[in-house]
Amino acid sequence: MLSPSQIERVLVVTAHPDDVDFGAAGTVAVLTDAGVEVTYCLVTDGDAGGFDLTIPRPEMASLRRVEQARAGKEVGVEQLVFLGHGDGRVVADLTLRRDISRVIRQVRPTVVIQQSPELNLDRIYASHPDHVAAAQACIAAVYPDSRNPFAYPELIAEDLAAWTVPEVWVMGGPQPDAHVDVTDQVDRKIRALLCHETQHVDPVGTEQRVRAWLQAVAATFGLAEGRLAEAFQVVDTR
Repeated sequence: MLSPSQIERVLVVTAHPDDVDFGAAGTVAVLTDAGVEVTYCLVTDGDAGGFDLTIPRPEMASLRRVEQARAGKEVGVEQLVFLGHGDGRVVADLTLRRDISRVIRQVRPTVVIQQSPELNLDRIYASHPDHVAAAQACIAAVYPDSRNPFAYPELIAEDLAAWTVPEVWVMGGPQPDAHVDVTDQVDRKIRALLCHETQHVDPVGTEQRVRAWLQAVAATFGLAEGRLAEAFQVVDTR
């Protein structure tokens, strides 16, 4: 796993607004504190989310964009890209692969953080069909698409040269092999999560569950009692 000092830019690709905040916002705060430039790429606007039946879906999409922008600022992220694919209808097709490849070539990241492309029945919420589809498209965009100058000629026409991503960090997967200690950033992570006001019916319960998850991850990796961590599977894609 590359250290923050070895990383210049990070691209985080997720299916929905708030996915990064559940899975990696503490890590993002660690990176931005170290001077790493982080960009979020959201495959959908989250228009199928929330609990209020009176909110029209286009309005929900707008609200969720605003919420994600606020959440990003809590952990030092100002750059967000929304691809506008349909929430609940994400497909890992060539269109999505091209769209993610475009962002990779624009950002030229050292690391891509993404969701798991594997269906994990032990963590069914992490394996939302949109998560899996977005992740499958993302890993294909990392390899082989974004590094292949002959993939998507329209991107070359846009002056977007091929780019090889050195490392991918997979969050929410069944085989994590690395961790980031986020103890000092956890309050910012929680604030980022709670920016997604349309998605929480029990904010206090959400905070308690997230802190318990982070404690369990830290214990799994042998950190001292009271420490908190986020876990990843690191994929060398050089």
